[in-house]
Amino acid sequence: MKIVRFVQRVLCGMAGLAMAAGAEDLPVKVFVLAGQSNMEGKAQNKLLDHQADAEGTRAQFAHLRKDGAWIVRDDVFIHYLNRHGGSTTGYGSPGRTGVELEFGNTMGDRFDGPVLLIKAAWGGHSLFQKFRPPSAGMPPGEKLQAELEQARKNTARNNGKHGRNDPEPVMADIIAAYGSSYRAMLEEVRKVQENVATLFPELAGRKLELAGFVWFQGWNDQYGGAEQEYASNLEHLIKDVRKDLGVPGLPVVIGVMGQNGSKPADGPMKVIQEAQLAMEEVPGFRGNVKAVRTDVLVDRAAEALYPTWKENVPEWEKVGSDHGYHYLGSAIWFNRMGKAFGEAMLGLLEDAE
Repeated sequence: MKIVRFVQRVLCGMAGLAMAAGAEDLPVKVFVLAGQSNMEGKAQNKLLDHQADAEGTRAQFAHLRKDGAWIVRDDVFIHYLNRHGGSTTGYGSPGRTGVELEFGNTMGDRFDGPVLLIKAAWGGHSLFQKFRPPSAGMPPGEKLQAELEQARKNTARNNGKHGRNDPEPVMADIIAAYGSSYRAMLEEVRKVQENVATLFPELAGRKLELAGFVWFQGWNDQYGGAEQEYASNLEHLIKDVRKDLGVPGLPVVIGVMGQNGSKPADGPMKVIQEAQLAMEEVPGFRGNVKAVRTDVLVDRAAEALYPTWKENVPEWEKVGSDHGYHYLGSAIWFNRMGKAFGEAMLGLLEDAE
């Protein structure tokens, strides 16, 4: 009997070593998270800290904490502009957190190997202009000329009002803005890929596998008629990202604009929502692009208090930390969206297997 138990222990030990060796050989699953301010992340960390301890909300954050502190994952890593490390709170705008927290947690719980999130997000950048993909081409000449004339007026006004001596804009300045954030996004991905061993020594020597792309953007395309071109520009974006990153069928999750919350969207926001939802049915996108509604994930407690937040700041700060265009800075709303994006991405990956 003792001999049998000894053999069992040896076999179990050998199996464990084999599993460990196998895990070390697994590729790093890389996900690119791109967009504007809501992809930056706008839930204040102090709100997460409060709700993680508050009786009515702590259960929603319990899986992200241990011994009264936020977990820093050693199997999920993140790079966001000048910051990098193990996934935890604080990888949003300064002092804030975004969808990356729950997205990374969802990915980390699913994969045996490590996960790397590369976030490229800048507030106020439209798909029409700064994120404009190459294959969308440039807007008509008359549109560019009108922009140039307005830019020259603005410069002259600011110079006169503030005693500045800024040079008069030229057409090259106007053209350069188009696609600048798209190019910066690709540069972020390239930079992290080339320097991964320095940024994340734990990942040195491992193969990187670009596994998915998450797009969360739309607010600045509500103006100047840009919403009418959103569907075309988003289709171009997905195709160009796949081409430029070298992954033809790269799974794409789209966070659908949802700042309308529990109220129906209208006007340009509705146009953009419909354009984002329609991407699932574009030829070549079926089964590898998923649009996730974010309005249905609304934090109703924050939504109810927001209209009178100025008259009731102490109570408001227990549920929200920003304005409507930033999903009220609701930690619950951002976490729900991150988890939903993660689950949608896993669905696409499983369908592709």
